[in-house]
Amino acid sequence: MENNKKIGIGVGVMLLKEGKILLGKRHDDPEKADSALKGEGTWTVPGGKLDFGESFEEGAKREVFEETGIRVEKENLKFISVSNDRVEAAHFATIGFLCEKFEGKPEIKEPDEITEWKWFPLGELPSPMFFPVRKLLDNYLNGRVYDREL
Repeated sequence: MENNKKIGIGVGVMLLKEGKILLGKRHDDPEKADSALKGEGTWTVPGGKLDFGESFEEGAKREVFEETGIRVEKENLKFISVSNDRVEAAHFATIGFLCEKFEGKPEIKEPDEITEWKWFPLGELPSPMFFPVRKLLDNYLNGRVYDREL
């Protein structure tokens, strides 16, 4: 039996400023939330799919700028997490980064996908959270890179 399904690579960036994280509200309409992993109506970090030929850092830098207008430099991205994210129709490895040095203020650059950007204290995160981002944050807050699936 041939399996034509493929795994994708995603990147997510935890922008942290004065103990607060930038999160975006994904559109409630599944067609507009635009993710194979679903997640409509959830909160997420800037991120997306890696393009062919990109390094993880290049993809993270591009996605942050495309979604928020914020500029990050590759050398300011610190690898903090990897997760194995699956739903029935999609499978992604998600690479998480922390960035505490960046330029600009968040703007809604893709209003069909993200309806708002807000800063939240790490101890007061909104719900529901996009499940790959929940894994990234859990890893960061618990001082681990990968939470082994049992």
